[in-house]
Amino acid sequence: MEAEHLVKTWFEKWDEGDFLHLPIADNFKHTSPFGTIDGKHAYLNLVQENMDKFLGYTFEIHDGIYKARQACVRYTAKQGEGFALDVSEWYYIRNNLIEEIVAYYHIGEIRQARQLSNPE
Repeated sequence: MEAEHLVKTWFEKWDEGDFLHLPIADNFKHTSPFGTIDGKHAYLNLVQENMDKFLGYTFEIHDGIYKARQACVRYTAKQGEGFALDVSEWYYIRNNLIEEIVAYYHIGEIRQARQLSNPE
């Protein structure tokens, strides 16, 4: 299965709330600003225990770069009326399954020491 089709299947499963049938390998690894989750079982358990934070999103795909065994997708995930998250994710594929995802997004306020000054 080509990378673009596999990534589209990933988003379709999330749209349907069918996280138990995500196209991920048994040794799946997901890295995000929250840390790394190792293994399909651990990932699905985390989703199961936190469904309110994982389900009910709509996805607006902005860009996608697809190669034979990897992809990068930039999208906005929206949940309800008041929550939107801009995400860039790298997908790594082996044996027609997603083996790894590395996700980049902002998860909180910028610390005072890291804020840019605004010259006037």
